[in-house]
Amino acid sequence: MTSRTRWLVASTAAAVAVYALMWVGYVSQWTWLTGMDSLALDRAHDYGVAHPGWVTGWDVFCTVLGPNAFRLVGLVVVVVALWRRHFRVAVFVLIAEGLSGPLVELSKYLADRPRPITALVFAQSSSFPSGHAVGVMVGVLVLLTVAWPVLHPPLRGWLVALGALLVIAIGVGRVVLNVHHPSDVIAGWALGYAYFVVCLLLVPPRRRITAIADTPEALGTARGRWRR
Repeated sequence: MTSRTRWLVASTAAAVAVYALMWVGYVSQWTWLTGMDSLALDRAHDYGVAHPGWVTGWDVFCTVLGPNAFRLVGLVVVVVALWRRHFRVAVFVLIAEGLSGPLVELSKYLADRPRPITALVFAQSSSFPSGHAVGVMVGVLVLLTVAWPVLHPPLRGWLVALGALLVIAIGVGRVVLNVHHPSDVIAGWALGYAYFVVCLLLVPPRRRITAIADTPEALGTARGRWRR
């Protein structure tokens, strides 16, 4: 196991632990967790009621840049990858993006947490975890992973920062709209990251080759750098 793989496995275990912590905390009604959720929701609700334009803006933002937008972009990536015969990329995006929705619905069904009664806009299904947090986390990570080899190094840092900002902003927006508790969003981020890493390890978009040569004989090996 490489150091990179060990780090991915360790970070995934930490993300699963965070998800479990949020779930157990909600079920057990831990004081610190319910206090955090209530404080954020109450302040966001009071401000939203007094500023309806603020609510509309966040609602549009979360809708336009929500999970469905990333799934649509992912579908385009799949079509282009198949056309270019990059089958590993297509399978990776299909599984990571396509199955994240059913994963969210299963997680919501198991937790069955009601939406906050102060919700400022309509939202379907239950509250835990945030489907927007999961979907956008997965979408951003998948697109960065697929695009990474062709990005100019100076651009990579900017896109990572933009992706992180978008993930955070969508999560904040769901709390601002009072359709999710903060713990729902934190759990969604954790679940989205863990699911992405599992997909990356099980169906990587590129395969390893040896660093010895660029000959066709080296293309089927399982060591060295990544190749499309």
